[in-house]
Amino acid sequence: MRPKILIARAVFPDVIARLAERFDVESNQDDHIHSAAELAEKIRDKDAVYITGSERMSAELIAAAPRLKAICNMAVGYNNIDVDAATAAGVMVTNTPDVLNQTTADMAWALLMAAARRITESEHWLRAGHWKKWRYDGMLGADVHGATLGIIGMGRIGQAIARRSIGFDMQVLYHNRSRLTPEQEAHANDARYVSKEDLLRQADHVVLVLPYSPQSHHTIGAPELALMKPTATLVNIARGGIVDDVALIAALRAHRIGAAGLDVFENEPAFHPDFLGLSNVVLTPHIGSATEPTRRAMAECAAANLVAALSGEIPPNLLNPGVDRNLKRST
Repeated sequence: MRPKILIARAVFPDVIARLAERFDVESNQDDHIHSAAELAEKIRDKDAVYITGSERMSAELIAAAPRLKAICNMAVGYNNIDVDAATAAGVMVTNTPDVLNQTTADMAWALLMAAARRITESEHWLRAGHWKKWRYDGMLGADVHGATLGIIGMGRIGQAIARRSIGFDMQVLYHNRSRLTPEQEAHANDARYVSKEDLLRQADHVVLVLPYSPQSHHTIGAPELALMKPTATLVNIARGGIVDDVALIAALRAHRIGAAGLDVFENEPAFHPDFLGLSNVVLTPHIGSATEPTRRAMAECAAANLVAALSGEIPPNLLNPGVDRNLKRST
């Protein structure tokens, strides 16, 4: 009997077709968002599940799927999966790193430029028919060239963002859990390691690229925002929850910082409605990786992980290498 898999969200049809050559596939091209109860019922008899960041694979869900051998996430972040529970149950967990580094770095720059130069605000103003004449003080924004860029979270995406700053003649500061090697710092526009507090005080533009975890929850809250320059720009392309959205709204409303560019939010897609009343924030719906080549690469990477997991191989992007793949599981 062929292994059974669930593809929990809509994905490229050709990816489904390739998986269907090997497995009995239950797909969801209607893109229905399953409740926890629905998902538990769907995976009860499945050998693997192909998910996105919208599916929460809790310990309870994993326990409800005795045949499950692999959880394959079509995303880099995996805070939607209880990895410890999966490991204890003998379930492999995979993600899709690296394939979206450059595209997400591009998006960080799009948000930075749009926020610093008031692109969204000025376009809305123009569309509303307010543009009648030129003014010396019309829509004055912040310079990007020659400014200081601060990056919190200096992994592959952070380093890709830093490399792009060379063309803007920027100084780069960064804060990370561990310092980069001298060679990596040199390759990232001679980035300089500093404390988070010094970075927030000195940077003209701050970009957040760190993974979400309980330790990184509200890395940027009211105390951190108070350290930033009143003209500074904050960009979050990492994960919702890294920023205290209520504190950020208050800081933007009071112009304690200049502007923000946000691709991720707490409780998304049900983000805080007060963002909509602010003119000094650029809002995008978690589209950091949203180009067709990159989303295809993510989909194919997740599929490759799944095929390897159910073929007795070690998936190329295994997140819990200590998992006992031979752990006996009821069927």
